[in-house]
Amino acid sequence: MIVTTAQLFKHAYGKYAVGAYNINNAEQAMGLFRGAIESQAPFIIQISKGARSYTDKRMLEAIIRAAGDIFPEAIFAVHLDHGDEQTCYDCIDSGFFSSVMIDASHDPFEKNVEISKRVVDRAHAKGISVEAELGMLGGVEEDIKVEDGHATLTNPAEAEDFVKKTGCDSLACAIGTSHGAFKFKGKQSLHFDVLEKIKARLPGFPLVMHGSSSVPQDEVARINAAGGQIKDSMGVDVNEYLPAAKLGVTKINIDTDGRLVWTRVHREFFRDKPAEFDFRPPGKIFITEYAKFIASRNKLLGSAGQLEDLRKSLAS
Repeated sequence: MIVTTAQLFKHAYGKYAVGAYNINNAEQAMGLFRGAIESQAPFIIQISKGARSYTDKRMLEAIIRAAGDIFPEAIFAVHLDHGDEQTCYDCIDSGFFSSVMIDASHDPFEKNVEISKRVVDRAHAKGISVEAELGMLGGVEEDIKVEDGHATLTNPAEAEDFVKKTGCDSLACAIGTSHGAFKFKGKQSLHFDVLEKIKARLPGFPLVMHGSSSVPQDEVARINAAGGQIKDSMGVDVNEYLPAAKLGVTKINIDTDGRLVWTRVHREFFRDKPAEFDFRPPGKIFITEYAKFIASRNKLLGSAGQLEDLRKSLAS
């Protein structure tokens, strides 16, 4: 069942965070749905601009519709990740998305407000939730690259003003995470002080953490042992997910880790079976491995086991 992110956040706020996972193909979709059902967790399925153009935007929509039929007990939102204004409108008008993210965080504050408000007005007219962003994360997210020196943490006072002016349903905050596999140097940690200040100014308002993959070192080691060259990677401490959720973070984005699972499975498979050329056997392995990964992350987010209670809440 497709619901809005606002509906998911109302149930999750202060208790747990909903995992937001990006997909690009059928194997990722199957692993995601299977892992969510195994862990009995709601989730957000994210589609980026790059994913929409990888094959064709209609292809991913068809895959998600099919997965929803295969797993009818699933409760999830379909969300545009890091959309510009025009892409947001395209997704709003598609009749398929239940949530969009407008990312105008690279623009000056007032321009960000202006663009985000236009998207909010158009989305709300159709009952669609809107996530906006304030502050800039470092790292690389597809066609977006922000150097460390240009990354800026979200200003709590500006966050309060931004939400009031735009009417957005959730706010992506820059609190120390970054996109990609190379997030931290030295001791990794979120800026909980900034998060606490934002929560104090916006009590009860859903916050979002982007760039929250943990970049498991065992995955990286196995990839490198199978011919990869991923060095000096470091991610978010998974033990900080729930403390962040208690401070109002209701959505945590995890993408890079899924790519690492895919890379590890395929590198090891073809290393061990160099004469193999059928892509389906490693694809099946990946679906199983990704399902296990999704279930493990949902437990850490606190969303595992929440499905039935959420269902009752939505019905009431």
